[in-house]
Amino acid sequence: MSLLKDRTAAAQQAHPRRFRVPGNGKTLATIAAIIVGIYVLMALIGPMLVPFDPIRVDTGNRLLPPGELRDDGSIAIFGTDQVGQDVFAQTIYGARTSLLVGVGALAIQIIIGVTAGVLSGYYGGWIDTVLMRLADIQLVFPGIVLAILIASVVGPSMLNVIIVLGIGGWVTFARVTRAQVLSTKNLEYVDATRTLGARTWHILRHSILPACAMPVIVIATLDIGGVILAESALSFLGLGVPTSMGSWGGTIATGREYLGSAWWVSTVPGIFLAVLVVALGILGDHLRDRLDPNLKGA
Repeated sequence: MSLLKDRTAAAQQAHPRRFRVPGNGKTLATIAAIIVGIYVLMALIGPMLVPFDPIRVDTGNRLLPPGELRDDGSIAIFGTDQVGQDVFAQTIYGARTSLLVGVGALAIQIIIGVTAGVLSGYYGGWIDTVLMRLADIQLVFPGIVLAILIASVVGPSMLNVIIVLGIGGWVTFARVTRAQVLSTKNLEYVDATRTLGARTWHILRHSILPACAMPVIVIATLDIGGVILAESALSFLGLGVPTSMGSWGGTIATGREYLGSAWWVSTVPGIFLAVLVVALGILGDHLRDRLDPNLKGA
């Protein structure tokens, strides 16, 4: 009996995924998906339902704690900041800003990265050399440092943040796509399509790009949390979305001097940001486990 226990313990250490409690990973991913869905709904319809203006200054009701009544009898659900702006409204509008920036920047990353990866992997030669050397050069600079450098030059605005983060994150998609193209372009069904006289665009559209779809989706799901964090970091430094548009990073920055007396100003948007990023990470990890053929059955 003891020998059997020893062998079981050794097997668990060697293959930990095979001994997970059934359903735990799926349940956690379901919870994460529900959380992300709530954030999406909050971003889409939340600003229509919130009766407060996130940038309206009301010095008579400044630094109200969560649940406190205003002078007009309304409830400050998450409290107010140092100039009387409603933290609840700022949090709702911040969700819209973060998701818009995340999706927009991710779209740019995918377009640039997949295009570069397909050209590099399919054609090879000098095209592959030039594109991959550009990728190597960009990898020398840390992503957030490059984003801060560019944002400080172009100035703060939502469009600029989307472009900056989009340009700064295409390399991962390019390398993943290139690897997938290299492993696909010489397969039998691709050679058969080429032999039948199909043009290059037809081969790329119907044979190469579908093979790249799943890896790109997985990388995008894992990467969007990092993009949202980068946007919050830029807004925290005053280089991201203007405060008039609402941003979690900007709200956290304005409340950092009041952590001792008004903790809710920075804490509430910080919690919302952390929960969203963790939920996206869990969802992306589960999606990777489901779609990666090397992990199936593990």
